[in-house]
Formats: sequence, structure tokens, C-alpha cells
Amino acid sequence: MIEITNDIFYVGVNDRNKAKFEGLWPLPQGVSYNSYLIVDEKVCLIDTVEVDFFVQFIERIHEVLGDRQIDYVVINHMEPDHSGSLALLRKYYPNVKVVGNMKTHGMLQGYYGINDRTVTVKDGDTLDLGKHLLRFFITPMVHWPETMMTLDELTHTLFSGDAFGCFGALNGGIIDRNIETSWCWLEMERYYSNIVGKYGTPVQNALKKLAHAHIDYICSTHGPVWNEKVDKVVGMYDRMSRYETEPGLVIAYGTMYGNTERMAEIIARAASENGVKNIALYNVSTRHHSYILRDIFRFRGLIVGAPTYNAGLYHEMDVLLQEIANRDIKNHFIGWFGSYSWAGKAVKMIGDYNEKKIHFTPVGSPVEMKQGLSSDIHKQCEELGRAMAKALLEEK
Repeated sequence: MIEITNDIFYVGVNDRNKAKFEGLWPLPQGVSYNSYLIVDEKVCLIDTVEVDFFVQFIERIHEVLGDRQIDYVVINHMEPDHSGSLALLRKYYPNVKVVGNMKTHGMLQGYYGINDRTVTVKDGDTLDLGKHLLRFFITPMVHWPETMMTLDELTHTLFSGDAFGCFGALNGGIIDRNIETSWCWLEMERYYSNIVGKYGTPVQNALKKLAHAHIDYICSTHGPVWNEKVDKVVGMYDRMSRYETEPGLVIAYGTMYGNTERMAEIIARAASENGVKNIALYNVSTRHHSYILRDIFRFRGLIVGAPTYNAGLYHEMDVLLQEIANRDIKNHFIGWFGSYSWAGKAVKMIGDYNEKKIHFTPVGSPVEMKQGLSSDIHKQCEELGRAMAKALLEEK
């Protein structure tokens, strides 16, 4: 059994089989579904796991509890990777009470038909387990409407739901002090940008609620338990939810026969020659958008380009622009370029997308290429790269 601190035990599981989180986001290193047991005069389970892993889950609970019963299960987040084992759990522990807020209970009925043996808590309410006193913080839209966090005031342990989580299975160690954590940071940024990124204001509201709480451990539902790195992960969430960025550049392009890609390369080289050191160049058809979105959240500059396709915008670029707009990202510069063979649409459509939906600050002049690369288009691409470099470096 894995004791985190003072009668708080880890009973989570790893999933190295799922290819994509939510059917969308790649999981090359898997993902963990974290659950925790507090063993006191009353026994409290914090969240459950994906139902496919129930056998492992119940074995880990039995390893800690033996024949003892669970008195409460707190559901901080109703997404099925955290609540999915509830119905089965109640068959093993028929008297367990489910603790959640008003919105939680509506979802309990909808997902699992559960409407009995429930406890409703409001913001600031407490639950006394004996030595451990749990205090509840309602944190809506981080990233579902019912989300909340639970603070154990004895051990200063925050059970944070999906907040402060990251992709990646846990390979032996659970607590940050026992593992090498360098892999976590980009995966945390990818997790945030893909899953939580739309909800910067609710994240800021949650951080304000927690501002005066003493936190020694953060027990998220995905990724390591944070102890030595608490300040770092809270700082990362604060920065990301404020849409603060580094002076780098993402260039994302679509290409069919390599001509638009040549434009992207010229723009990247000009930006580099004019002082931009962090440049990420992505083909939107071959690099999963999960990673492109991560770097858009990291870097202040974005330049996008694509060919015209079927009198419209190249499909994968259209999808990426929708994903950017959906996240309501702020504080960015944007430039754009495109190509066509007989009827140009892409450049205008990217410009319209930015004006109506994305609302980034335009930099430089859009570049539109007909058919092949000419010396004039080459110069225009260089000018766009230089203009973006100037804007980024002036922001330092």
C-alpha cells in the first residue's frame, strides 16, 4: 500500500492502453486515474477511477482497509474517468454516502441513477472524519460545472480534481519527491491547453479561493502527487490561466505539394535571423493538434498558413483555427499566409477567422502566393518573419 501522509493512501490506477484521452488527445505515455483513501474514525474515499479498472481499484482499497467499510466517497468531479466506478463501489459498500454539491447530485442521477445516501455540501462546508477535517471549495468550470476541491485541514492536503493534473502514467513512484519530474511540465501544459484551457477565468477564481489555504500536498486526479513542487504547479496554473506567454513563435501550416511549406520555412528563418530563439514549426496534417495547442499557449507569436482547398480553407487548418477560437486564448500576435492555384480563398478566410473569432493582434502583412514561389513572395515571407520577430522582441 502507498501512504502519502498521515493515514492518506493512494489507491489509483494507470491506463497504458487508451490511445487518446476523451477520444481526442494522444496518450503516448498513458494516463493515471488517481483516487485516495483517508482512514480515520470515519473512512473517506476521494474520487474513484475509470470503471474498466475497477478490479485493480477494489483490490487496492481492500489492501488498505481489509474488512472495514467506507463511510463517505467525495466526488470532486463527475467526469466518468473519476466517477465511473461509483455504481459498482456501492455494491461492495452499500452504506457509503456520496458527498458532492447540488450540481454533482443532478449528474449522479443522470449518469448512474443514484439519488439516495447522498450528502450535499456548499462552499466552505466541512466534514469531520475524526482527526481529519475536510473543507470544500466549490470551483465551477474547472473544467465542468460541478467541479470542487477538498482540503484536509489536518495534513494540508488539497484534493484538487482535474486541476494541477497532467498526462502520463505513473511508473512506480507516486509523489513528486520520489520521481524524476522533468517529463511532467510539458505534459501539464499540454493537459491544461487541451482540457482546461478555455476556462482561464474560472481557474483564476479557484486560485483566489485557495489563496489563503496552507497546502503541503496537492492530490490531483491525473499525474503525480505534488509535495516539493506545490509552488511550481500552482504558479504554472496561475500563469497559464492568465494567458501569460514566452517570447516564442509557433508556425503552423498546411501543405499539399510542399509549396506552402517552403513559405513557412522562409518565415521561420527570417524570424530566427532577427532574434527569435524559440520557434516551433508544425505541419497541421502530420503533427497532432494537441501539441500545437500546447505551444500556442506557451508562445506569444502565431503564424498560420495554408493552401486554398475546394474554394475554401485547407481542412486541418480550419480545424486548428476552430480549436484556437474555442479556447478563447488571449494576449497573442498573429500573422498569416497562404497559397492557391487559380482562386485564392485561404488568406482571406484566415483573416476573417481572426477578426471574427480569434481576436489576436495582427502583425505584418499577409502573404498570398499564386502557384509557385517567386522572388517577390520570398521577400514578403521574410518581411512577415521579421515583423513578428520585432513584435515579440519589443514585448520582452
